[in-house]
Amino acid sequence: MLPELFNIGSLHIYSYGVFIALGTYLAFLYMSKNLSIKLNIQEDEVVKFFLLVIIAAALGGKIFYYLEDLKSYIESPSKLLNNLGKGFVFYGSLIFIIPTAFFYFRKNNWPVWKTLDYGAIAICIVHFFGRIGCFLAGCCHGLPTDLPWGVTFSDPSCSASPLNTPLHPTQLYEVLMIGCIALILHFLMRSKRKSEGDLFLLYLVFYSIGRSIIEIFRGDEARGFLIDGWISHSQGISIIVIVSAVIVFFLKGRSLIKE
Repeated sequence: MLPELFNIGSLHIYSYGVFIALGTYLAFLYMSKNLSIKLNIQEDEVVKFFLLVIIAAALGGKIFYYLEDLKSYIESPSKLLNNLGKGFVFYGSLIFIIPTAFFYFRKNNWPVWKTLDYGAIAICIVHFFGRIGCFLAGCCHGLPTDLPWGVTFSDPSCSASPLNTPLHPTQLYEVLMIGCIALILHFLMRSKRKSEGDLFLLYLVFYSIGRSIIEIFRGDEARGFLIDGWISHSQGISIIVIVSAVIVFFLKGRSLIKE
């Protein structure tokens, strides 16, 4: 579609990076506003938290990206540096963000579960815009399709494959899914019939189920499979996330897990 927005001399501005930055900024505004009003947390503390989360997300996303083709990187270690700026795995970022958030919230005496509920919507905001960036860059593309909404990528610099062939717009499927999850969480946030932390756990379950379904239509098979042709890495992680979230929900409900 439009992997590069524009360039100024040797400086190239890529759509994916721009949309990730936009989503991160909007998520920060959302968190900063709600935490200051609802929890009396100052903006400078939210800034520190976001900087820490950005580092954790980048590190986790890149590590999981390498793990998807670990054998290749072991055989050719130079690829680690060559691909340093290419590719991130959302689940890797999420898995690194969660313990980072827990650590920061406890260290600074923030209400852990309540803050995580706001964090779930903030994650949706970043991810929503990130997937738009994916669509423009052609990464995370779908399988070839004859459906009328198939999208054809023709720019040789994009990541989609094959080019000039209608593909499932799996990036947009995920944009729609994440948008719906964010709206559901927003309306549930206003409900008084919820326990703190439930929205965050609900987000994990909703996203994991939706992601597992969308994976069926994904065409970037270089990500690899846990069971060849049947269960992708992301689907395997989704199963673990769903089971973990359900277990935590019941333990929390029985007051076996506290802040």
